[in-house]
Amino acid sequence: MMKIKLHLALVAVSLIMVSCGKEKFAIAGSGWQEIAIVDKASGLIEWKHALEADDECNDIEVTPDGNVLFAYKNGAKLINRKHETVWDYKAKENEEIHTATRLKNGGFMLAICANPSAKIVELDKKGVQTKELTFPSLTFAVHDQFRQVLKTDSLYLIPLLSKSKILRLSEDGKIRGTVFVGHEPYSVKQLSNGHLLVSCGNDHLFTDIDPELKQVDNFTLTKEIKGASLLYVAEIIPFEKTGHKIIANSNMYSDDKSQPLLIEIDENNEVVWSLPFNRQIKNITTVYSFKE
Repeated sequence: MMKIKLHLALVAVSLIMVSCGKEKFAIAGSGWQEIAIVDKASGLIEWKHALEADDECNDIEVTPDGNVLFAYKNGAKLINRKHETVWDYKAKENEEIHTATRLKNGGFMLAICANPSAKIVELDKKGVQTKELTFPSLTFAVHDQFRQVLKTDSLYLIPLLSKSKILRLSEDGKIRGTVFVGHEPYSVKQLSNGHLLVSCGNDHLFTDIDPELKQVDNFTLTKEIKGASLLYVAEIIPFEKTGHKIIANSNMYSDDKSQPLLIEIDENNEVVWSLPFNRQIKNITTVYSFKE
């Protein structure tokens, strides 16, 4: 009986370990011609996929079935781990795609930089377009318009790089005002309290904004980070239960190549983990956390 209980206990532990999985990151970066999946504990690359010479990836995710979704400037793709294409949405001439994200309904959203009008496109689970809406691009230079767009329950939030603000767009494409950032917004995440966590690129900081009051509650500057320097602050992943954040710390505009490309900070802005140096990883502007 004792052996049976011990065996059942070991099986239970094994099942828990399998269900929890190992934490991994899907990563990519402007100026790095690969996308990859790395093991957090070791920092080693477990899977990678080559991009074309003119491609630039600034948004990446892993779907629940293990496929990899990414924007590559000239389009957006969903591929499996065997590098087979599930679907491929091509940008048109003078268009760029820097947002590719999965929606709550299991479909996908792409945000397309273009002139005279930029676009939001939604696809179904099979990659078939179901929706398109346009809005004023507000910036003549296509590459300088925006990177990671967010869809909330009621709005599209578009961080306008050169305008230092976030455009609020309704589901039917009507402009619902802007949120002032005061710095170059790269990526925006909505927190459970409704606030917006905004990474601010080459201004070396991120900020917490109350969109209803339309005011910045606080800035977190590079000097406030204990254990690393903030370079180009690209995508940030907030973990609200612990207060931790994963920061893509791009060095593409910095002469300082000594800083880690990916850092985790706690609620006191102290670095508790950083990606071990790996000469195969050139730069990181987008990161997605998952377990398997």
